[in-house]
Amino acid sequence: MTALIEAAPGAVRGLELAGDRVLAAHFSRHDDALPLGLIAPARLLARDGRRGTAEMAASQALVEPLPADWRQGETRLAHVVREAWSDGVRDKQARVALHAGPASPAPTLAARLPGAVMLPAHGPDRLAEAGWDAVVDEAVTGQIDFPGGRLLLSPTPAMLVIDVDGPGDAQALAEAAATAVAATVRRLGLGGPIVVDFPTLGGRAARGAVDVILAEMLPNPFEKTAINGFGLVQIIRPRTRRSLVDEVRRPGFAALELLRRAMRLVGPVAIEAAPAVIDWAQARPGLLAELSRMTGGPVQLTPRAGAGRGHVQQK
Repeated sequence: MTALIEAAPGAVRGLELAGDRVLAAHFSRHDDALPLGLIAPARLLARDGRRGTAEMAASQALVEPLPADWRQGETRLAHVVREAWSDGVRDKQARVALHAGPASPAPTLAARLPGAVMLPAHGPDRLAEAGWDAVVDEAVTGQIDFPGGRLLLSPTPAMLVIDVDGPGDAQALAEAAATAVAATVRRLGLGGPIVVDFPTLGGRAARGAVDVILAEMLPNPFEKTAINGFGLVQIIRPRTRRSLVDEVRRPGFAALELLRRAMRLVGPVAIEAAPAVIDWAQARPGLLAELSRMTGGPVQLTPRAGAGRGHVQQK
């Protein structure tokens, strides 16, 4: 197994590879105030039974469990044990727990992937060649093809639903889909409750074969139900870090991807994208200045409705 890491304006990306196959994709934004693993001072703002709210790194976080002796207004060291995310309806706060110390920053992607190859910011786009753009496309569209069928991913506030679609023999389709589901969970970093809708299979032996594939191939830790007569399986995995499906839906992701592509150009750069994407980038002049230093020329931003995920070109 090999790993690649690329630093770009505003974010660091990584891929774990087995040959030409992407095993896992990683994305770490520089503007995350409370990344997983950060240990820093936190001031308790409010108590509510065994839960509380604390201010940490100029952001608010949920404290759970809340020690009985942590007084309101008191500052202690805390450890980020779950990142914040939005399910499209509610914003989930980061969760922190009391920590004995010492204070330390969150582990970098390089620390999480020891021995990874650090890619240069110029020259051939080796990250894209290794599969980064393809994995992002999976996370954005929710469509993942596998031999004989397709997975359709649908995030909901309660869970992630994965539908199995395809023609032919239902047993063969379900078994191939089980392998694809396990690989997708790892590749996109999926966590929390996941419900998979397999084709309806006749008999316990047929369903058992699918259960065995999932049990052997899903990345640990996880819990799962047996596949029922309607083809449904529920998988539960820890959700401490945002998945790539979460990341691509956050404001700024599209802009950060355009900055990544633009950094390999030389001289003046033109970026065209949807107005919301351009507005996000314009509100962060530091990122544009960093890109300008890397390319050696000015950066022109042009908003255009209907620009899709945006375009980058050398002027």
